[in-house]
Amino acid sequence: MANDSNRAPGRREALKLAAAGLAGAGISSFLGREALAAPAASLVAAAKKEAHLNVITLPPDWANYGAIMDTFHKRYGIKITDANPNGSSAQELQAIRSLKGQSRAPDVVDVGPSFADIGKKQGLFLPYKVATWSEIPADMKDAGGVWYGDYFGVVSFAANRSVVKTMPMTWADLKKPEYKGMIALNGSPLGAGAAFAAVFAASLGNGGSLDDMAPGVKFFAELAKLGNLNPSVGTPASLVSGQTPIVINWDYLSIGYQKKAVGKAEITVVVPENAQPYGSYYCQAINKFAPNPAAAKLWEEFLYSDEGQILFLEGFAHPARYAALAAAGKIPAALAKELPPAAPYKLVKFTTLAQNDKAQKVLQALWTKEVKI
Repeated sequence: MANDSNRAPGRREALKLAAAGLAGAGISSFLGREALAAPAASLVAAAKKEAHLNVITLPPDWANYGAIMDTFHKRYGIKITDANPNGSSAQELQAIRSLKGQSRAPDVVDVGPSFADIGKKQGLFLPYKVATWSEIPADMKDAGGVWYGDYFGVVSFAANRSVVKTMPMTWADLKKPEYKGMIALNGSPLGAGAAFAAVFAASLGNGGSLDDMAPGVKFFAELAKLGNLNPSVGTPASLVSGQTPIVINWDYLSIGYQKKAVGKAEITVVVPENAQPYGSYYCQAINKFAPNPAAAKLWEEFLYSDEGQILFLEGFAHPARYAALAAAGKIPAALAKELPPAAPYKLVKFTTLAQNDKAQKVLQALWTKEVKI
Protein backbone atom coordinates (compact mmCIF):
# COMPACT_ATOMS: atom_id res chain seq x y z
CA MET A 1 0.00 0.00 0.00
CA ALA A 2 2.67 2.45 -0.91
CA ASN A 3 0.68 5.44 -2.17
CA ASP A 4 -0.72 8.93 -2.81
CA SER A 5 -1.69 12.38 -1.70
CA ASN A 6 -4.83 14.25 -0.39
CA ARG A 7 -7.96 16.36 -0.51
CA ALA A 8 -10.16 19.20 0.61
CA PRO A 9 -9.56 22.03 3.13
CA GLY A 10 -12.63 21.02 5.15
CA ARG A 11 -10.79 17.85 6.17
CA ARG A 12 -8.72 20.09 8.40
CA GLU A 13 -11.72 20.71 10.60
CA ALA A 14 -12.40 17.01 10.98
CA LEU A 15 -8.75 16.53 11.83
CA LYS A 16 -8.96 19.21 14.50
CA LEU A 17 -11.90 17.34 16.02
CA ALA A 18 -9.83 14.17 15.94
CA ALA A 19 -6.90 15.84 17.66
CA ALA A 20 -9.18 17.34 20.29
CA GLY A 21 -10.71 13.93 20.81
CA LEU A 22 -7.32 12.51 21.75
CA ALA A 23 -7.25 14.67 24.84
CA GLY A 24 -10.68 13.55 25.95
CA ALA A 25 -10.25 9.91 25.08
CA GLY A 26 -8.15 9.26 28.16
CA ILE A 27 -11.11 9.89 30.48
CA SER A 28 -13.56 7.84 28.45
CA SER A 29 -14.15 4.15 28.69
CA PHE A 30 -14.15 1.99 25.59
CA LEU A 31 -17.72 0.96 24.86
CA GLY A 32 -16.78 -2.32 23.23
CA ARG A 33 -16.18 -3.45 19.68
CA GLU A 34 -19.58 -5.12 19.54
CA ALA A 35 -21.36 -1.74 19.86
CA LEU A 36 -22.05 -1.51 16.14
CA ALA A 37 -24.73 -3.72 14.60
CA ALA A 38 -23.41 -6.78 12.81
CA PRO A 39 -23.48 -6.78 8.99
CA ALA A 40 -26.57 -8.25 7.34
CA ALA A 41 -26.78 -12.02 7.65
CA SER A 42 -27.45 -12.29 3.91
CA LEU A 43 -24.21 -10.46 3.11
CA VAL A 44 -22.22 -12.64 5.52
CA ALA A 45 -23.72 -15.78 4.01
CA ALA A 46 -22.96 -14.67 0.46
CA ALA A 47 -19.39 -13.74 1.39
CA LYS A 48 -18.82 -17.06 3.14
CA LYS A 49 -20.11 -18.86 0.08
CA GLU A 50 -17.47 -17.08 -2.03
CA ALA A 51 -14.99 -18.06 0.72
CA HIS A 52 -12.23 -15.84 -0.67
CA LEU A 53 -11.10 -12.20 -0.75
CA ASN A 54 -8.38 -10.79 -2.98
CA VAL A 55 -6.63 -7.72 -1.62
CA ILE A 56 -3.57 -6.06 -3.08
CA THR A 57 -0.58 -4.04 -1.89
CA LEU A 58 -1.28 -4.35 1.84
CA PRO A 59 1.98 -4.88 3.75
CA PRO A 60 1.16 -6.48 7.13
CA ASP A 61 3.07 -3.73 8.94
CA TRP A 62 1.23 -0.92 7.11
CA ALA A 63 -1.52 0.70 9.24
CA ASN A 64 -1.93 -2.60 11.13
CA TYR A 65 -3.22 -4.43 8.05
CA GLY A 66 -1.67 -7.70 9.22
CA ALA A 67 -3.89 -7.76 12.31
CA ILE A 68 -6.86 -6.46 10.34
CA MET A 69 -6.61 -9.28 7.78
CA ASP A 70 -6.07 -11.91 10.49
CA THR A 71 -9.09 -10.69 12.45
CA PHE A 72 -11.33 -10.66 9.37
CA HIS A 73 -10.24 -14.19 8.43
CA LYS A 74 -10.84 -15.53 11.93
CA ARG A 75 -14.21 -13.80 12.16
CA TYR A 76 -15.66 -15.03 8.89
CA GLY A 77 -13.45 -17.92 7.80
CA ILE A 78 -12.79 -16.18 4.49
CA LYS A 79 -9.33 -16.78 3.06
CA ILE A 80 -7.43 -13.63 2.05
CA THR A 81 -4.86 -13.46 -0.74
CA ASP A 82 -2.70 -10.34 -0.55
CA ALA A 83 -1.05 -9.76 -3.94
CA ASN A 84 2.03 -7.58 -4.42
CA PRO A 85 2.22 -6.41 -0.77
CA ASN A 86 4.89 -3.78 -1.47
CA GLY A 87 3.37 -2.37 -4.64
CA SER A 88 1.93 1.07 -5.40
CA SER A 89 -1.48 2.62 -6.02
CA ALA A 90 -0.70 2.80 -9.72
CA GLN A 91 -0.06 -0.95 -9.74
CA GLU A 92 -3.33 -1.58 -7.91
CA LEU A 93 -5.31 0.15 -10.66
CA GLN A 94 -3.31 -1.65 -13.33
CA ALA A 95 -4.17 -4.96 -11.69
CA ILE A 96 -7.88 -4.17 -12.01
CA ARG A 97 -7.40 -3.45 -15.71
CA SER A 98 -5.08 -6.31 -16.61
CA LEU A 99 -6.76 -9.04 -14.52
CA LYS A 100 -10.35 -8.23 -15.48
CA GLY A 101 -12.36 -11.44 -15.67
CA GLN A 102 -9.78 -13.50 -13.78
CA SER A 103 -10.36 -15.12 -10.40
CA ARG A 104 -7.16 -13.61 -9.05
CA ALA A 105 -8.16 -10.00 -9.81
CA PRO A 106 -8.26 -7.73 -6.74
CA ASP A 107 -11.67 -7.45 -5.10
CA VAL A 108 -10.75 -4.24 -3.28
CA VAL A 109 -8.02 -1.61 -3.41
CA ASP A 110 -6.52 0.84 -0.92
CA VAL A 111 -5.18 3.80 -2.92
CA GLY A 112 -4.37 7.49 -2.56
CA PRO A 113 -7.06 10.07 -3.48
CA SER A 114 -5.61 11.03 -6.86
CA PHE A 115 -5.55 7.35 -7.84
CA ALA A 116 -9.09 6.92 -6.47
CA ASP A 117 -10.14 9.77 -8.75
CA ILE A 118 -8.43 8.10 -11.72
CA GLY A 119 -10.21 4.85 -10.93
CA LYS A 120 -13.55 6.65 -10.77
CA LYS A 121 -12.99 8.43 -14.08
CA GLN A 122 -12.00 5.15 -15.73
CA GLY A 123 -15.04 3.31 -14.38
CA LEU A 124 -13.00 0.79 -12.39
CA PHE A 125 -14.95 0.90 -9.12
CA LEU A 126 -18.30 -0.41 -7.85
CA PRO A 127 -20.20 2.17 -5.74
CA TYR A 128 -20.99 0.94 -2.23
CA LYS A 129 -21.91 2.71 1.00
CA VAL A 130 -21.10 1.01 4.32
CA ALA A 131 -23.46 1.10 7.29
CA THR A 132 -21.36 3.81 8.99
CA TRP A 133 -21.26 5.97 5.85
CA SER A 134 -22.65 9.05 7.62
CA GLU A 135 -19.66 9.15 10.01
CA ILE A 136 -17.07 9.36 7.23
CA PRO A 137 -16.32 13.10 6.71
CA ALA A 138 -18.00 14.40 3.54
CA ASP A 139 -14.75 15.57 1.99
CA MET A 140 -13.10 12.23 2.67
CA LYS A 141 -15.43 10.30 0.37
CA ASP A 142 -17.04 10.37 -3.04
CA ALA A 143 -20.66 11.44 -2.65
CA GLY A 144 -21.83 8.52 -4.76
CA GLY A 145 -19.91 5.90 -2.77
CA VAL A 146 -17.38 5.17 -5.51
CA TRP A 147 -14.49 5.52 -3.03
CA TYR A 148 -14.12 6.47 0.64
CA GLY A 149 -11.19 7.40 2.88
CA ASP A 150 -10.22 4.84 5.50
CA TYR A 151 -7.29 6.39 7.47
CA PHE A 152 -4.89 9.34 7.40
CA GLY A 153 -1.49 10.46 8.65
CA VAL A 154 1.23 13.11 8.31
CA VAL A 155 4.74 13.10 6.84
CA SER A 156 7.49 12.33 9.37
CA PHE A 157 11.22 11.62 9.69
CA ALA A 158 12.32 8.29 11.18
CA ALA A 159 16.01 7.87 12.06
CA ASN A 160 18.17 4.98 13.28
CA ARG A 161 20.09 6.59 16.14
CA SER A 162 22.94 4.10 16.08
CA VAL A 163 23.88 5.70 12.74
CA VAL A 164 22.28 9.13 13.01
CA LYS A 165 23.94 10.80 15.98
CA THR A 166 22.00 14.07 15.77
CA MET A 167 18.31 13.85 14.93
CA PRO A 168 17.25 16.09 12.02
CA MET A 169 14.35 18.24 13.19
CA THR A 170 13.70 20.40 10.13
CA TRP A 171 13.80 20.10 6.36
CA ALA A 172 16.84 22.37 6.33
CA ASP A 173 18.66 19.98 8.67
CA LEU A 174 18.54 17.27 5.99
CA LYS A 175 21.03 19.27 3.90
CA LYS A 176 23.79 18.93 6.52
CA PRO A 177 26.95 17.03 5.43
CA GLU A 178 26.57 14.60 8.33
CA TYR A 179 23.58 13.03 6.56
CA LYS A 180 25.44 12.13 3.38
CA GLY A 181 23.88 9.05 1.76
CA MET A 182 21.45 8.58 4.65
CA ILE A 183 18.08 9.92 3.47
CA ALA A 184 15.57 7.73 1.64
CA LEU A 185 11.98 7.79 0.43
CA ASN A 186 9.75 4.72 0.35
CA GLY A 187 9.78 4.68 -3.44
CA SER A 188 9.48 7.05 -6.38
CA PRO A 189 7.06 9.96 -5.93
CA LEU A 190 5.90 9.25 -9.48
CA GLY A 191 4.15 6.12 -8.24
CA ALA A 192 4.36 5.84 -4.45
CA GLY A 193 1.99 8.08 -2.50
CA ALA A 194 4.10 8.36 0.66
CA ALA A 195 7.00 9.60 -1.47
CA PHE A 196 4.65 11.95 -3.33
CA ALA A 197 3.55 13.31 0.06
CA ALA A 198 7.19 13.73 1.14
CA VAL A 199 7.84 15.99 -1.85
CA PHE A 200 4.71 18.01 -1.07
CA ALA A 201 5.73 18.30 2.59
CA ALA A 202 9.21 19.45 1.56
CA SER A 203 7.59 22.07 -0.64
CA LEU A 204 5.59 23.46 2.30
CA GLY A 205 8.83 23.61 4.28
CA ASN A 206 10.73 25.41 1.54
CA GLY A 207 8.58 28.30 0.37
CA GLY A 208 6.07 26.31 -1.67
CA SER A 209 2.35 25.88 -1.20
CA LEU A 210 -0.45 23.44 -1.95
CA ASP A 211 -0.57 25.07 -5.38
CA ASP A 212 3.19 24.89 -5.94
CA MET A 213 5.07 21.62 -5.49
CA ALA A 214 8.12 22.77 -7.48
CA PRO A 215 10.09 23.88 -4.37
CA GLY A 216 9.75 20.33 -3.04
CA VAL A 217 11.23 18.87 -6.21
CA LYS A 218 14.05 21.42 -6.10
CA PHE A 219 14.70 20.51 -2.45
CA PHE A 220 15.18 16.83 -3.29
CA ALA A 221 17.25 17.78 -6.31
CA GLU A 222 19.54 19.64 -3.93
CA LEU A 223 19.68 16.69 -1.52
CA ALA A 224 20.69 14.47 -4.45
CA LYS A 225 23.34 16.94 -5.58
CA LEU A 226 24.73 17.10 -2.05
CA GLY A 227 24.88 13.29 -1.97
CA ASN A 228 22.48 13.10 0.97
CA LEU A 229 19.65 11.36 -0.91
CA ASN A 230 20.00 7.59 -0.91
CA PRO A 231 18.61 5.98 -4.11
CA SER A 232 17.50 2.86 -2.20
CA VAL A 233 13.86 2.39 -1.25
CA GLY A 234 13.41 2.99 2.46
CA THR A 235 11.89 -0.05 4.18
CA PRO A 236 11.58 -1.16 7.82
CA ALA A 237 14.50 -3.54 7.28
CA SER A 238 16.74 -0.94 5.65
CA LEU A 239 15.94 1.55 8.41
CA VAL A 240 16.76 -0.91 11.20
CA SER A 241 19.88 -2.23 9.45
CA GLY A 242 21.16 1.27 8.79
CA GLN A 243 21.20 0.92 5.02
CA THR A 244 18.78 3.86 4.89
CA PRO A 245 19.17 5.36 8.36
CA ILE A 246 16.76 8.24 7.70
CA VAL A 247 13.43 7.46 6.04
CA ILE A 248 10.78 10.05 5.20
CA ASN A 249 7.40 8.35 5.54
CA TRP A 250 3.95 8.48 7.07
CA ASP A 251 3.87 8.98 10.83
CA TYR A 252 1.88 5.79 11.47
CA LEU A 253 4.42 3.71 9.58
CA SER A 254 7.37 5.37 11.26
CA ILE A 255 5.90 4.85 14.72
CA GLY A 256 5.10 1.25 13.90
CA TYR A 257 8.68 0.65 12.78
CA GLN A 258 9.90 2.30 15.97
CA LYS A 259 7.83 -0.06 18.12
CA LYS A 260 8.94 -3.18 16.24
CA ALA A 261 12.60 -2.16 16.34
CA VAL A 262 12.81 -2.21 20.14
CA GLY A 263 15.76 -4.38 21.08
CA LYS A 264 17.22 -4.14 17.57
CA ALA A 265 17.68 -0.42 17.01
CA GLU A 266 16.69 2.88 18.58
CA ILE A 267 14.40 4.70 16.15
CA THR A 268 13.41 8.33 16.71
CA VAL A 269 10.34 9.75 14.95
CA VAL A 270 9.52 13.43 14.48
CA VAL A 271 7.13 15.55 12.45
CA PRO A 272 9.39 18.22 10.86
CA GLU A 273 9.47 21.50 12.77
CA ASN A 274 9.27 25.05 11.38
CA ALA A 275 6.97 23.96 8.56
CA GLN A 276 3.30 23.26 8.01
CA PRO A 277 2.73 19.51 8.44
CA TYR A 278 1.44 17.76 5.34
CA GLY A 279 -1.22 15.12 5.75
CA SER A 280 -3.09 12.74 3.50
CA TYR A 281 -5.48 9.81 3.59
CA TYR A 282 -5.93 6.59 1.67
CA CYS A 283 -9.11 5.38 0.02
CA GLN A 284 -10.98 2.11 -0.17
CA ALA A 285 -12.83 1.07 -3.31
CA ILE A 286 -14.37 -2.13 -4.66
CA ASN A 287 -13.31 -3.42 -8.06
CA LYS A 288 -16.29 -3.06 -10.43
CA PHE A 289 -15.34 -6.48 -11.80
CA ALA A 290 -14.55 -8.11 -8.43
CA PRO A 291 -14.50 -11.92 -8.59
CA ASN A 292 -15.78 -11.97 -4.97
CA PRO A 293 -18.15 -8.98 -4.68
CA ALA A 294 -19.92 -10.10 -1.49
CA ALA A 295 -16.63 -10.69 0.32
CA ALA A 296 -15.50 -7.27 -0.90
CA LYS A 297 -18.57 -5.59 0.61
CA LEU A 298 -18.19 -7.50 3.88
CA TRP A 299 -14.54 -6.42 4.02
CA GLU A 300 -15.59 -2.78 3.71
CA GLU A 301 -18.23 -3.20 6.42
CA PHE A 302 -15.56 -4.64 8.69
CA LEU A 303 -13.02 -1.89 7.99
CA TYR A 304 -15.54 0.85 8.80
CA SER A 305 -17.01 -0.83 11.86
CA ASP A 306 -15.86 0.28 15.33
CA GLU A 307 -13.57 -2.74 15.48
CA GLY A 308 -11.96 -2.17 12.09
CA GLN A 309 -11.43 1.52 12.70
CA ILE A 310 -9.82 0.93 16.09
CA LEU A 311 -7.56 -1.70 14.54
CA PHE A 312 -6.29 1.04 12.20
CA LEU A 313 -5.70 3.23 15.24
CA GLU A 314 -3.75 0.43 16.90
CA GLY A 315 -1.44 0.74 13.89
CA PHE A 316 -1.10 4.50 14.69
CA ALA A 317 -3.12 5.54 11.62
CA HIS A 318 -6.02 7.88 12.39
CA PRO A 319 -9.16 6.16 11.02
CA ALA A 320 -11.79 8.00 8.99
CA ARG A 321 -14.37 7.74 11.78
CA TYR A 322 -11.94 8.90 14.47
CA ALA A 323 -13.90 12.01 15.43
CA ALA A 324 -17.12 10.03 15.83
CA LEU A 325 -15.40 7.30 17.84
CA ALA A 326 -13.74 9.85 20.12
CA ALA A 327 -16.99 11.76 20.65
CA ALA A 328 -18.73 8.50 21.60
CA GLY A 329 -15.97 7.58 24.08
CA LYS A 330 -14.91 4.52 22.10
CA ILE A 331 -11.14 5.11 22.04
CA PRO A 332 -9.39 2.92 24.64
CA ALA A 333 -7.55 5.15 27.13
CA ALA A 334 -4.38 3.05 26.97
CA LEU A 335 -4.32 3.37 23.19
CA ALA A 336 -4.88 7.13 23.31
CA LYS A 337 -1.71 7.48 25.40
CA GLU A 338 0.38 5.76 22.72
CA LEU A 339 -0.67 8.12 19.94
CA PRO A 340 1.53 11.03 18.78
CA PRO A 341 1.13 14.51 20.35
CA ALA A 342 -1.99 16.17 18.95
CA ALA A 343 -0.45 19.61 18.29
CA PRO A 344 1.00 19.03 14.78
CA TYR A 345 -2.29 17.53 13.59
CA LYS A 346 -4.08 20.82 14.20
CA LEU A 347 -1.89 22.45 11.54
CA VAL A 348 -2.02 19.76 8.87
CA LYS A 349 -2.25 20.91 5.26
CA PHE A 350 -4.40 18.95 2.81
CA THR A 351 -4.71 19.20 -0.94
CA THR A 352 -7.71 19.12 -3.22
CA LEU A 353 -7.83 16.70 -6.13
CA ALA A 354 -7.23 19.65 -8.47
CA GLN A 355 -4.07 20.54 -6.52
CA ASN A 356 -3.02 16.89 -6.63
CA ASP A 357 -3.48 16.77 -10.39
CA LYS A 358 -1.39 19.91 -10.79
CA ALA A 359 1.32 18.49 -8.54
CA GLN A 360 1.38 15.22 -10.48
CA LYS A 361 2.04 17.17 -13.68
CA VAL A 362 4.86 19.09 -11.98
CA LEU A 363 6.43 15.81 -10.87
CA GLN A 364 6.13 14.26 -14.31
CA ALA A 365 7.82 17.28 -15.83
CA LEU A 366 10.55 17.89 -13.26
CA TRP A 367 11.39 14.86 -11.10
CA THR A 368 13.55 12.74 -13.40
CA LYS A 369 14.94 15.86 -15.03
CA GLU A 370 16.12 17.52 -11.81
CA VAL A 371 16.53 14.77 -9.20
CA LYS A 372 19.51 12.77 -10.41
CA ILE A 373 20.49 9.86 -8.17
